[in-house]
Amino acid sequence: MRMYDLLLKKRRGFELEPAEIEYFVNGFTKGEIPDYQASAFFMAVCCCGMTESETAALTHYMAVSGDLLDLSRFGDLTVDKHSTGGVGDKTSLVVCPILASLGAKVAKMSGRGLGHTGGTVDKLESIPGYKTSLSIDAFMAQVDKTGLALIGQTGNLAPADKKIYALRDVTATVDSIPLIASSIMSKKIAAGSKNIVLDVKTGSGAFMKTIESSVELAEVMVKIGKACGRNVTAVISDMDSPLGSNIGNSLEVIESVDVLKGKVKGDLYEVCVVLATEMAVLALKMTPDEARKEVIDALESGRAYAKMLEWVTVQGGDVSYIENTGKFPKTKYCREIKADCSGFISSMNSEEIGKSACLLGAGRVTKEDVIDPSAGIVLKKKTGDEVKAGDVIAEIYTNDESALENGEKCFNSAVTIASEKPSARSTVARIIR
Repeated sequence: MRMYDLLLKKRRGFELEPAEIEYFVNGFTKGEIPDYQASAFFMAVCCCGMTESETAALTHYMAVSGDLLDLSRFGDLTVDKHSTGGVGDKTSLVVCPILASLGAKVAKMSGRGLGHTGGTVDKLESIPGYKTSLSIDAFMAQVDKTGLALIGQTGNLAPADKKIYALRDVTATVDSIPLIASSIMSKKIAAGSKNIVLDVKTGSGAFMKTIESSVELAEVMVKIGKACGRNVTAVISDMDSPLGSNIGNSLEVIESVDVLKGKVKGDLYEVCVVLATEMAVLALKMTPDEARKEVIDALESGRAYAKMLEWVTVQGGDVSYIENTGKFPKTKYCREIKADCSGFISSMNSEEIGKSACLLGAGRVTKEDVIDPSAGIVLKKKTGDEVKAGDVIAEIYTNDESALENGEKCFNSAVTIASEKPSARSTVARIIR
């Protein structure tokens, strides 16, 4: 078998056999296929697409290119959740303790933030003492004991994906749905959970800007998961404005705790309830109505909050910061951003707001950047809200005084005030099973 022949076959629009895809993934991962041929392969996929069977094969061979986490000891109770990324998206901090409190097993590995999107691991590291790195034995023992462990991506899971993504990132081949889907699903499959709920974001702050592209990606990922023997559901949720009110690492932990304590409702609460409901349907074999009732009861009774306290304690975090979120450090500088006219907030560009948070120190542009856990933005008004000139729309927080001007300028560019109230957008647009 020669890579030249595979490239020619793919460029001419013919379907590749699983053995040919296996040859490519293994050869590229091992360094036997050079970058220039791999780049040509990705470009051919971008131009010609992939069939369902090709995409499933690519996902499978990327998943088995390294270690596979064996969660079979937990039976069918294992459940994972993946978000395609957004601004203010802290749902894992809420839904994971909900599911664990209901009896599911949540063995979750999460990533760090890059660009305008936040990362769950960065948020958890704002809790003093919280260990985002555990040995696999310790990780599994914690899931066995508490029903929940959440750490950073570890070991040698899907090494093919890491190498493939790095090359796609510099060859203008990122925006291909088969390549996006196989990248996401290879990591989820390697992580071992039997049940997977995908939170596919759509809108200005999402990678997929339109509902049509979000649905297309979701449908492909659901089919891949099922072809690989997993139970998968995808939720299409709105990211045309930030999720919740707080953007930034410790700020998002605080808001998540408030949801678990029953202090906060709104869009964040509803997305979390929908995601947790779908996770319970898959892992605990409940009907949607039964699952939603149990999820809401776990929140209202305090069981989910109690599970968060247990989880954070066992994983080394100083639980007093969860019990009293006022202990989280405050930034040196805070500035109010006020409306310059009266009307209704007609749009809030999530991506630009995410960039504003990055400028304030809450995110990173490169993987080497150091995050300020206390920096960020608190929204006082959101899309659809009426404002009067001089009303506070947001507060921005930073420890770098020089970042205030650029942070404010970037935030202001993201907000539009109009005379008429905009049409309301659905928090959850569709559920694909």
